[in-house]
Amino acid sequence: MIGRKGMGRASPILLVLLALGFFFASYNLLTVVIHNKASYSGLWGADRLIEPVIQRHGNAKNSKYHVALTATDAPYSQWQCRIMYYWYKKVKDMPGSDMGKFTRVLHSGNADNLMEEIPTVVVDPLPGGLDRGYIVLNRPWAFVQWLEKTTVEEEYILMAEPDHIFVNPLPNLAHGNSPAGYPFFYIIPAENEKIIRKFYPEEKGPVTDIDPIGNSPVIIKKSLLEEIAPTWVNVSLRMKDDPETDKAFGWVLEMYAYAVASALHGVRHILRKDFMLQFKRAASMGFGSWKDVHHPFYLRMRL
Repeated sequence: MIGRKGMGRASPILLVLLALGFFFASYNLLTVVIHNKASYSGLWGADRLIEPVIQRHGNAKNSKYHVALTATDAPYSQWQCRIMYYWYKKVKDMPGSDMGKFTRVLHSGNADNLMEEIPTVVVDPLPGGLDRGYIVLNRPWAFVQWLEKTTVEEEYILMAEPDHIFVNPLPNLAHGNSPAGYPFFYIIPAENEKIIRKFYPEEKGPVTDIDPIGNSPVIIKKSLLEEIAPTWVNVSLRMKDDPETDKAFGWVLEMYAYAVASALHGVRHILRKDFMLQFKRAASMGFGSWKDVHHPFYLRMRL
């Protein structure tokens, strides 16, 4: 009886704690979306450090970038895409934005029920069995197909993912042939040199030439992506076929593949810490408020 009474008293307390946790998480997210103002906190990487002022590319028309969102037709992915597209429309025409058109690159092979709601191009997934259940392996193949079958008016492309949200108008952070990317704390080529050398031979240069990035978020010249994407497909498949690499890189294998493919083409990225804020990482680092972090252009929700 005592035990049961104790459990009865604990249940309301637990519910209150859960409600408070949900309230503060929602409050912090709304604070970022509503109150963030665009600010540039500079770049990461002393070898590529530049002033945080966004420089234009001469002709304003050429500074526009096309937002390309790779996705599946799974209900969860569709829900994320709708939210992402909503916030794209919200900030697209705000001062400071260089956003152009938007395309959801649907790599499920068939049209779905969002075709009329979100501008979409349908492409094929990899042939049966090649992705080995690792669905994001279809992403580089989706870009190859999309670039081949679509005329993209903008000179630059922003590679995006469904769990991204625009929280500020995003200017073109790339400079000429130097793409802009976000430095991920868990992409560390130098600590995986033995594995990296299987795909990036020593004659190509030091492992430090490989940027600590994934393909998203990246703003890149369309002509460069057309060169890199086929290599990205091949490196991804080779990495997945190598048991040691597959085990070491796990769910970030496709991100490493993009970083290696870019380096194979001699492409270095401008590393922007203010490009994006990852919700899960900020929480794990003990930030009490979004105001403790430099205002990002972009938010990644990994709940």
